[in-house]
Amino acid sequence: MTDVQELRITLTVDDFDAAVRLYRDALGLTEIADWSSDQGRVLLLDAGRATLELFDEAQAAMVDDLEVGRRVSGKVRFALRVPDADAMATTLIEAGASAVGPAVETPWGDRHARVAAPDGLQLTLFTPGQE
Repeated sequence: MTDVQELRITLTVDDFDAAVRLYRDALGLTEIADWSSDQGRVLLLDAGRATLELFDEAQAAMVDDLEVGRRVSGKVRFALRVPDADAMATTLIEAGASAVGPAVETPWGDRHARVAAPDGLQLTLFTPGQE
């Protein structure tokens, strides 16, 4: 049993409004709180259950090669489970993200699509195969 009760990731973004359009409006993360003030803007968004996945460099390179065809991601990449990776990629691209690679079927049967948020953070959208 762990004492950790929540994984909270904080993104410092150059264009706050673009990030809100992508993560809240297009991706559909529910707004939990708006703690914005004269000192700065902050929204807390519910991203569902969180897990922490650790890769070594070889695994990161293999996943990048599978999803994009070359090593492109940085030290942090979000992987978000969605009902339809292809449809969500299209929605996020329409909301300001950019395609990093075409959607692919993985050897383990999942569907993956890679996009980059306006601030450059890479997002893998994945839909599990038959469970």
